[in-house]
Amino acid sequence: MGEETNGVARIHEGDKAESQAQEDIWKYIFGFTEMAAVKCAIELGIPDFLENHQEPITLNQLSSVLGCSCSNFLYRILRFLINRGIFKEESTGHGEIGYVQTPLSRLLRKDGENSMAALVLLEASPVMLAPWHFLSARALAKGNTASFSAVHGKDVWEYAETNPEHSKLINDALACHARVTILAIVDNCPEIFKGIETLVDVGGGDGTTISLLVKTFPWIRGINFDLPHVVSVAPHCHGVQHVEGNMFDSIPKADAAFLMSILHDWSDDECIQILKNCIKIIPKDTGKVIMVEVVLEKEKGEGNEKLKDVGFMLDMVMMAHTTNGKERTAKEWAQILTAAGFNSHSIKHINAIESVILAYP
Repeated sequence: MGEETNGVARIHEGDKAESQAQEDIWKYIFGFTEMAAVKCAIELGIPDFLENHQEPITLNQLSSVLGCSCSNFLYRILRFLINRGIFKEESTGHGEIGYVQTPLSRLLRKDGENSMAALVLLEASPVMLAPWHFLSARALAKGNTASFSAVHGKDVWEYAETNPEHSKLINDALACHARVTILAIVDNCPEIFKGIETLVDVGGGDGTTISLLVKTFPWIRGINFDLPHVVSVAPHCHGVQHVEGNMFDSIPKADAAFLMSILHDWSDDECIQILKNCIKIIPKDTGKVIMVEVVLEKEKGEGNEKLKDVGFMLDMVMMAHTTNGKERTAKEWAQILTAAGFNSHSIKHINAIESVILAYP
């Protein structure tokens, strides 16, 4: 009797798993719709408009302000996003249905604090989406032709150099990422900047990262170091010097080097070359290199468990958008740092996708 009961239970369990699989597969089939709808909301300026009004905004009001010729299309977009917790409905003072912000939609304001809108616009751009169709081709290819290069005929950095609009998308996305991540670093481990008088941000983009650090730690003199086409359009930042160059050739001297989401773009050998150049320009006894990178497979209880899966997503991004880039485990980081010539290092987990890796020569 017990065996029969167990057999029935297994059948029911199998049916339940099959039913769940049927439900889940639709999420993969239409997974792109979420990105497309969120991008649409940002481009229309819905989060920005709702943020500037203290009371619920009706569909007709929102449609009129945004210049939508058909309010029904707008309604359907909002319905989709409300179903996913982006925006919500509330009653107006006149008993009508109105729309208001949520904590999630506030991250989609174009100029809001902690905004992630620029990252959405970059990753949802046709330029960045096209390489995803070449993942299987890359896995089967005998050589190492990057998905991005297969589509665009050049790597992502070469493409940005000759396409100013796309370069701006990248810089804006890196800047919005910096504002979120630097806050997490300052909150979790401000002591790592103690005693640093000069700090070079290697691959610092438009200077947002180093300017935030200089503002928070005013005793630091900042150097924003990046390629010529990047620093040539970087805005003036108080306490920051913009320097053009190539990190594979040489890096400006400083007490410490800072690299945020830089090394994951490159192969192990390329990372070692960059890090060796960092060692050359910092004091041997007191210098250090501060890296902000994803560390895959964190131990349970370390770092932000809820963001763990994002690390694996970013590894797929590296496959699609770079030639040799990848996210790494703690063991892989240790191997790279040892090969580069560092005597010791430590990893500090913070409330962000990335961790802070401190390396000492």
